[in-house]
Amino acid sequence: MDVSPVELEVPVTAPYDAPGIFRFLAARAVTGVEAADLTRPEELRYARTLALPSGPAAVLVLATRNRHGSWTLRARLHLTAAADQGAALTALRALVDADTDPTAADGMLATDPALAPLVRATPGIRIPGTVDPHELVVRALVGQQISVAAARTHLGRLAGALGTPYSPPGLSPGPPQGRPPRDRPEKGPLWGSLHRLFPTADQIASGVPEPVSGERPDPERPLRLPGHAVRAVVGTCRALADGGLTVHADAEPEILRRELLARTRIGPWTAAYVAMRVLRDPDAWLDGDVALVAGARAAGLLDRDLTGAAAHRSLAVRATDWSPFRSSAALHLWQLASRRATMGRDG
Repeated sequence: MDVSPVELEVPVTAPYDAPGIFRFLAARAVTGVEAADLTRPEELRYARTLALPSGPAAVLVLATRNRHGSWTLRARLHLTAAADQGAALTALRALVDADTDPTAADGMLATDPALAPLVRATPGIRIPGTVDPHELVVRALVGQQISVAAARTHLGRLAGALGTPYSPPGLSPGPPQGRPPRDRPEKGPLWGSLHRLFPTADQIASGVPEPVSGERPDPERPLRLPGHAVRAVVGTCRALADGGLTVHADAEPEILRRELLARTRIGPWTAAYVAMRVLRDPDAWLDGDVALVAGARAAGLLDRDLTGAAAHRSLAVRATDWSPFRSSAALHLWQLASRRATMGRDG
């Protein structure tokens, strides 16, 4: 039985880049599992379901900007049991990177003339974490080498087909199992948009059929990636479920990277992305990331004549100057690339 909702403040170290975190999460929000409302610049909202020790839960986090420009975060928790409050808050604080002191990273990155304007414009940039390391591994595998929007579509279909249904307190259940929920405008609280828990590694390993050579794939299959990518997701989820691959926030970075890179279709980008978001690695560098190159060009960090692999190599060399805060530098470049792309779309 659900306990009464809990509302509480989520302290964050200042300065805190709430818009950056919320935009990052909103762009990747998996339909049915997550929802966001960024329509009011002074009040940002994000909600998602959680699988906690006592049962399913949901959390809504609200970021409010005061007249001085600083941000306050509050959370509303819907829990199966009061004992899960600590686990919910731990997961939430990791997701929104509430505990990092940004002073050292801001100070060091601001010494680079190309990054200094970005640091001044966005002090306190944060590295989005995850509420579930296994979920993040699946997101990284599905999202490698495709756009954020495409990954969101694939993950929404996967969650709709295999994720455990969730009914927010006081609301009717979402779409039946096997049918992904459709996007629709939220009315009032975001709870009505939450219908699923993200599927577990075991649910994915047992519920996603591996492609059979020579056979035409089922058009209704829950994961419609190329065969080799599907096999990589299923194989990795099987390893996560049976303990053959261990991914958790306290893992040794080099050991985890080595174990990830030993698996089929997991390359340096995916291993670095997992390290960045699961291990809170402040110095992860996502070599080969197209958006990083786009941001670097916009920041004047790359010679315009450099293209392809040469541009990635040049940027990776330049990024060594930003160690041990390359993760924060990457977020600055991603944000710049996103702003430039939005300006281009808006004319």
